[in-house]
Amino acid sequence: MQNFIITIARGFGSGGKEIASKLAKELGIHCYENRILTLASELSGIDKQEFEEVNEKLREEKHSFIERLSLLQHRIKPHAENENFISNDELYEYQKKIILELAKTESCVIVGKCADWVLKDNPRTFSIYIEAPREFCRPRIMKKMNVNKETADASISTTDEYRASYYKYYTGGNYWTNPVNYDLTINSARWGIDTSIKLLKQSLFLKFPDLNTSSKEKNS
Repeated sequence: MQNFIITIARGFGSGGKEIASKLAKELGIHCYENRILTLASELSGIDKQEFEEVNEKLREEKHSFIERLSLLQHRIKPHAENENFISNDELYEYQKKIILELAKTESCVIVGKCADWVLKDNPRTFSIYIEAPREFCRPRIMKKMNVNKETADASISTTDEYRASYYKYYTGGNYWTNPVNYDLTINSARWGIDTSIKLLKQSLFLKFPDLNTSSKEKNS
């Protein structure tokens, strides 16, 4: 069976990361979150030597690189983007290499960082956009970040603006919420987290019938 890659873009507070994580767990594959794919940016600000060390892993045997990436993901906690987007082409190219390497190496879920665009020519990619109204996102962010309503609203606005600017810059002017960029867009407030996962699984098997056949053979 060929690898398949699920990319998930999501509005801040929509539950997209939770959906991605649970979906990956149900499918028995890894989920690489947005913060994993900003590894280069984060590490370059913390420890330049460590950034260069990780970069070297791209030249080594595949599993060593993936294992290194998996270890590093636990060091970085997700947070709202509270600064304006500033382009850094060198770091983007590094992140792009990570996405392409993951797609070659294993079936996985990749959250954020223009993964849908990077893999748009890969026929084994299933791209999803998840969004929800502010009334759904706000209480989730308030609980997650332990902040008041005003701070939650500001965090949602600035984070979504950052993601939109990032996407527009690195896709050459395309816009982040364009439904044409994705195989499926869903409103997580209407579907709910658990039903959204069921919907995505069913859609995945419809797009890649060989996965459904493989699952049946595995369970027989």
